[in-house]
Amino acid sequence: MSDAVSESRTNATEYTVSEISGALKRTVEDVFGNVRVRGEISGYRGPHSSGHAYFCLKDDRARLDAVVWKTAMSRLKFRPEEGMEVIATGRLTTYPGKSTYQIVIDNLEPAGAGALMALLEERKRRLQAEGLFDAGRKRLLPFMPRVIGVVTSPTGSVIRDIIHRIKDRFPLHVLVWPVRVQGETAGTEVTAAVNGFNALAQDGIIPHPDLLIVARGGGSLEDLWGFNDEALARAVAASRIPVISAVGHETDWTLIDLAADVRAPTPTGAAEIAVPVRADLEVTLASLGARLKTAASRNFERKRQAVRAAARALPSPDQLLALPRRRFDEATSRLGRALSVSVQRKRARLQAQRLTPATLSRRMNEARTLAGRDLARAQAAFFAIVRERRTQFSRTAARLSPAPIARRQKLQADTLAALSRRQDRVISVRLERLRGKLTQADRLLATLSHKAVLARGFALVKDADGAVIKQAAEVVPGMALWLEFADGTADAVATSGAARPKTNAKPGAKAKEPGNQGSLF
Repeated sequence: MSDAVSESRTNATEYTVSEISGALKRTVEDVFGNVRVRGEISGYRGPHSSGHAYFCLKDDRARLDAVVWKTAMSRLKFRPEEGMEVIATGRLTTYPGKSTYQIVIDNLEPAGAGALMALLEERKRRLQAEGLFDAGRKRLLPFMPRVIGVVTSPTGSVIRDIIHRIKDRFPLHVLVWPVRVQGETAGTEVTAAVNGFNALAQDGIIPHPDLLIVARGGGSLEDLWGFNDEALARAVAASRIPVISAVGHETDWTLIDLAADVRAPTPTGAAEIAVPVRADLEVTLASLGARLKTAASRNFERKRQAVRAAARALPSPDQLLALPRRRFDEATSRLGRALSVSVQRKRARLQAQRLTPATLSRRMNEARTLAGRDLARAQAAFFAIVRERRTQFSRTAARLSPAPIARRQKLQADTLAALSRRQDRVISVRLERLRGKLTQADRLLATLSHKAVLARGFALVKDADGAVIKQAAEVVPGMALWLEFADGTADAVATSGAARPKTNAKPGAKAKEPGNQGSLF
């Protein structure tokens, strides 16, 4: 009792948790309304689907929660990355839900060029370890491309210098993919341009480039940072079209310079590398044509002299045909005698045969005897085969009888009758089961139907189109209504609408049911 009395007599002010949190929030925001904090990004998460990004800023002794809202995220010149040292500008605030404090960042910038160079060197080492900068994977540039794709800003002097240089050296078709070459979205737009050129069809409406030039004028490390994007370096390395990098001046270098197939010192130098000089080619072609004509004339004359020298060493046609002609004459002279001798031999052999009618009759009798013998043998063999086939048929006929077939037919008929009886029983059971399910479903339908609710004294309200009105806020004065009761329907006209809730209602307070706020008819 004494403890309760002493506690009631104290002068200490009593606060709620919300009041303490609000007081701390106002104090922190008033004192630290605009601060610049230097630290290393840790635990980077974002941007989320909402567009916000969350991470921590830390040093060797402490850490500070940080958040970048979607509106500020779109204005950042650099995309935050894990381990990057930055200078954040914003305001400190508290988060009462966890009793923590954090910085809401409005602007974010790298902590000097040293941090950017360290980040760039780390990316370079990682991509080089993956082999993206190997000389073995770089492609040769086409000697005379038909179409050149240029990825650069459409309004700068770079594109004018490239087109002017190509027009002076070798006019051809140039496709320009306009992109931003500076700012937060520069790397993403250039990556999309490189991938877009590679995705063009070979026989499409837009011609497929034979060579790509990625160009930008000179600038500081921050200005050229978009061309150090890791996704851009990978897109250039994976490009099926050879790529010339012409970013910055000769002393500037970016990751795209290492990933590209050829690096040009300037955009104008890229145009000079991409195409040859047409006039020089025409002079070279004319010189080579003259040399070819002279060489062909000399070669033809040399072949002609060789043919003439070979002709002088060859014998004449008469000398070549003399020996074959002599052999032909000798064969002709022997042919007549050989024919005479052959005719005499054939005549002597024919006379030696001495063909007479008696000889012919004897040979005919011999042939008739042989034919009769063969006919007798054939008849005997035929009758023997017929007897054998008849014996086999008799044996088979003895084994065949209708009794087994009749027994099998009776067995199948009994089986069919049994199946028919089972079918009738199965159908009856099935129908009874389905009839029970249908009865249950009908009972469930009657239970869940709104007509059962109407029977308990409720009514269903619809508008003139037959749509169900679920809230009083949907009713306006003079509105035609259609009421459905359990025993029938009735028409009605609304004389007033639903009352709107008061605007000064406390948060969290339940709104009154709108069912009785206005008269319907």
